[in-house]
Amino acid sequence: MESASATGEIELSIESETQAATGWSRWYVVTVLGLVYAMNIADRYVVSTLMEPIRLDLHLTDSGIAMLTGTALALFYVTIGIPVSALADRANRRNIVAGALVLWSAFTMACGAARNFGQLMLTRVGVGIGEAGGTPPSTSILSDLFPARERAMAVTFYSLGSPIGAWIGADLAGRLADLYGWRTVFYALGLPGVVLGLLVFLTVREPARGQMEEVVAKPAVIPLWHALRFIFSQKSAVHLIIATAVATLWGWGLMWWTPTYLMRAYGMTPGQTGAILGPIHIVAGSVATLATGRVMATGTMSDPRRALWFIGAMIAVISVPTFLIYQTHHLDVAILGLWIFVPGVYFYVGPSFGLLSNLVPPQMRATALAILLLASNIANLVIAPQAVGFVSDHLAGAGGANAASLRIALLLLTPTGFWGAWHYWAAGRRFVADQRRAEQWTAG
Repeated sequence: MESASATGEIELSIESETQAATGWSRWYVVTVLGLVYAMNIADRYVVSTLMEPIRLDLHLTDSGIAMLTGTALALFYVTIGIPVSALADRANRRNIVAGALVLWSAFTMACGAARNFGQLMLTRVGVGIGEAGGTPPSTSILSDLFPARERAMAVTFYSLGSPIGAWIGADLAGRLADLYGWRTVFYALGLPGVVLGLLVFLTVREPARGQMEEVVAKPAVIPLWHALRFIFSQKSAVHLIIATAVATLWGWGLMWWTPTYLMRAYGMTPGQTGAILGPIHIVAGSVATLATGRVMATGTMSDPRRALWFIGAMIAVISVPTFLIYQTHHLDVAILGLWIFVPGVYFYVGPSFGLLSNLVPPQMRATALAILLLASNIANLVIAPQAVGFVSDHLAGAGGANAASLRIALLLLTPTGFWGAWHYWAAGRRFVADQRRAEQWTAG
């Protein structure tokens, strides 16, 4: 099924609607799209590492830097996400992913050239527009390369891009910032994305929609409104979307501000905080992601309800040490808490994507995943950074935000993990019936 062109380019082809990619070819696609996801996370998370030097350079408050770095990206990410994903349910998904990656990578490089609040705001908006075309089409492609029973596992391995991207955005970016300044970091991150976008375009081919379904039918073009109506009629899908959004509010909302908190509380540089957080992301995050993929592949987790209840229980347990991280005044204790907490921001992502794909017909998957990402990114890019920033500024008063005010703001966010855990449990109650309904759905 694999062939090589005269120039030696690797081509991965899907032969027909009834003949799916097998062997290494589909795992090549998982790997390449996982690298795209890594660039997505790196270009987003790097601002968390650089937040304090950018804030000081541009003379901003905590709420101001949150608006600039989080909300600016999310503003168009959440606006463009559903239309782009609706397009991905109709058009060539490979082309959308490749074009989106090149676009947001170019805007990432432009961030380094920004000289004031307005310019950096516009470039971050551009990054958000591009990133809207990354994950939903990618996970939709993977859903057409793996059968339903393997999707949660496949998307979990794809999700390894998240800890890899966070490591790049924390450790490597922090070291570069200490050596060359925060602007150079954006140039260094943007260029590889352009190259990777070309690789996606040249070596990955579009799979036939629905080819891995047990009942193969000619894919229909579904109006966006009809797709949204079906998705929101699936109660387990709604709970799963809310659960993932709240878990993201909790986990990535805290991680968004953690580098800044460590710099203020312990007098660190971006490179020093990156040297702490980077290895935690790449080691603990990857182990958590891989272990989750292994668990999801076991016979015990073949029942999706058990998978959802397992995820909810783990989030509830891991929520406990988050209090310790921001309450303590001892760096060693905070680092220990981070080694326990950071895996919790990764392990639920892949299974959530994969399980949601099983709750909707193939023609609606990119749209359903876009809704999940819309809710999650509003939670972690808009609500969490702005809320923490406003609370920190309010508590600090006229003297300006400091470590003490930021500590209290973060402590107020920590209990939200229990809220997300409850929605995972609720999603499991109707999952089997809703999955059967999605399998039996027919257009018209």
